[in-house]
Amino acid sequence: MEATKERNVLETVAGDFQRVPVSVQGRYMLEDMSEHRCRVTAMSPGDAVLTAGHPGSLGEQIIAYIDHIGRVEGMVLSVDADSFVMSINASERKRDKLAAQLTWLANRHELDLADDRRHDRLVPANPHSFFVTSDGARHPCYIIDVSVSGAALRCEVRPDIGTDVSLSSIPARVARHIPEGVAVSFLTLQDLAVINAVFLQ
Repeated sequence: MEATKERNVLETVAGDFQRVPVSVQGRYMLEDMSEHRCRVTAMSPGDAVLTAGHPGSLGEQIIAYIDHIGRVEGMVLSVDADSFVMSINASERKRDKLAAQLTWLANRHELDLADDRRHDRLVPANPHSFFVTSDGARHPCYIIDVSVSGAALRCEVRPDIGTDVSLSSIPARVARHIPEGVAVSFLTLQDLAVINAVFLQ
């Protein structure tokens, strides 16, 4: 229940930079071009808390590469003994994408998408889509994440498990129900290039 409340807060007030707790690895580069490993422990579409051994200086420009998130740029806002807070410079569209990525990170256990899943799951560039059932009906959905083997969809219509559907013209089957909708498995393993072309561009 708490996870659902947190997810809703993130989605409705993302513009206010609501942080959510996460635990993902990354690395960052300081102005002197030195690179360091880090772990992101909390993040919003506007800033991030990084645990690291070389936090940099207040006001220093920084570029970070964060697992499941990608590249973000900003500056050091505050420094602690073993952590620091960086701002995130991003357009409104990029912040919306970050909000979706953080929603997934904050809720991946609730959605039964554990770290040892078979294939890496990615957050699409444009998550708004639809799936088609065998009767030709189109049902709007929000793609939470996608991989070469399937996708997790937020949707109001939840077909029965085993129902054949099509997602962006890719034949799939409903594998299970999740709190927000359904998880579908593609009938054949897709090439990563196809996933990139259909969902990530």
